[in-house]
Amino acid sequence: MAKKSKIAKNDRRRGIVARYAARRAELKEIMRRPSSTEAERDAARRELSGQPRDASATRVRNRDQVDGRPRGYVRRFGLSRVSLREQAHAGHLPGVRKSSW
Repeated sequence: MAKKSKIAKNDRRRGIVARYAARRAELKEIMRRPSSTEAERDAARRELSGQPRDASATRVRNRDQVDGRPRGYVRRFGLSRVSLREQAHAGHLPGVRKSSW
């Protein structure tokens, strides 16, 4: 079980990322577009660097939805390897079977 404060901080980051996502995409498109002038690119770069650090999507950590564990995350299920194994053995994940060969 992860600390409640870490889980809450990650949730706050998700909110900040969602709030700034559209504007960040516009600014990055201005910097990427070959037709934009150097002054426009410079202004976009300054505004982008002025945004909060947590506005970047790379700052959000993938965490287990059950207990918030940050390591061993399996994206397909949204669970950590520990929770995935427990839930698969309990039969709570449809289509998942224990393999044997």
